[in-house]
Amino acid sequence: MTAVAENTATTGTALRDGAFGNARALACRECGHEVDLGPFYACPECFGPLEVSYDFPAVTREEIAAGPRNIWRYKALLPVPADIEQSPNTEPGFTRLLKAHNLGRELGIDNLWVKDDSTNPTNSFKDRVVACALSAARELDAKVFACPSTGNLANAVAAAGARAGIKTVVFIPSNLEKPKQVNSAVYTENLVAVNGNYDDVNKLASEIAGEEEGWAFVNVNVRPFYAEGSKTLGYEIAEQLGWRLPDQIVIPVASGSQLTKVHKAFGELIRLGLVEDKPYKVYGAQATGCSPVSVAYKAGVDAIRPVKPDTIAKSLAIGNPADGIYVLDICRETGGAVEDISDDEVREGILLLARTEGIFTETAGGTTVGVLKKLVESGELDPTLETVVINTGMGLKTLDAVSDHVGPRATIAPSYGAFTAAGIV
Repeated sequence: MTAVAENTATTGTALRDGAFGNARALACRECGHEVDLGPFYACPECFGPLEVSYDFPAVTREEIAAGPRNIWRYKALLPVPADIEQSPNTEPGFTRLLKAHNLGRELGIDNLWVKDDSTNPTNSFKDRVVACALSAARELDAKVFACPSTGNLANAVAAAGARAGIKTVVFIPSNLEKPKQVNSAVYTENLVAVNGNYDDVNKLASEIAGEEEGWAFVNVNVRPFYAEGSKTLGYEIAEQLGWRLPDQIVIPVASGSQLTKVHKAFGELIRLGLVEDKPYKVYGAQATGCSPVSVAYKAGVDAIRPVKPDTIAKSLAIGNPADGIYVLDICRETGGAVEDISDDEVREGILLLARTEGIFTETAGGTTVGVLKKLVESGELDPTLETVVINTGMGLKTLDAVSDHVGPRATIAPSYGAFTAAGIV
């Protein structure tokens, strides 16, 4: 599968009618040039990134509500066929939106919600994007379903490939958290550890995608379709709020794709008349050990300077984020910001969410909660406005981040006297 092409004929795959639903073309985010729908991710005119554009039909709230309780309730707004539910998939999405009374009280936020994506099939939001990528891979007749990953994506690709009966190969940094390695290896025998960081792994994947025929790398040559899955987070938040947009939203930033697609989803809902048009602020969250977007935001520049990641938040450890410049644009245009916190603050964020709302988040969620706290304390975020924070994954995947910092308060003999002497309460 090639990266740059003029039309789908170059893939050798005849697409069936409606293979990508209401999607019309792939449009360059820089120059606007369009190419036919296919396994392309770079503009042939300027080499800018491509994304899916649509001719949406009229869509009503009632039609969406009548759909399944997963992301396919929004299939009319995604690059997937109308019969998508007939193809084996992990059926992610429609995860809970929790009113965070305790966390809000702790932080001084009047109206706070947590969008908890840790309950997806492989316990992270990546199941959403992978479901859309898998649909594209099927329609393009791919023989291998693959990805470079910081962990959660590898889990999701391996599980989705197993469910779909397609061969999977997932590439990860060799120093990835052990639970995430195991979570991939149980689904596929083709887990490949690469000596290097995520950017090294991604470079290798790009080389393979350019040389091997029939490989669908979800975040390389079918990236435009893959990225659209993140829009469903935005759709669900709006629907679960009673078809309205929040005033403020805090989103973790790795490649930056999730943040840009949630913003895209909000814009689509406005244009379709499904929600009222209103201003909202978007905030990005990074860990200081890999914060190139935050650094650029604070410096007031548009260029992202790549960095070598050094943080416990490995799922956010992308030193050269593909969508970083678009994150800057969105956060500035909406009146939001991009902030970063230390690894110690990431741990504090994990414990804060767990001990106030009973949600055990991974390091990415700890980063987002920690940044939320910092934004309130600095006055960047208005605590009187309705706010949503996104938890992207399950804490059991990143136990090493907190295992040395929590444990028994006391070890006592099995007697009431020992209990009282320990002064537990």
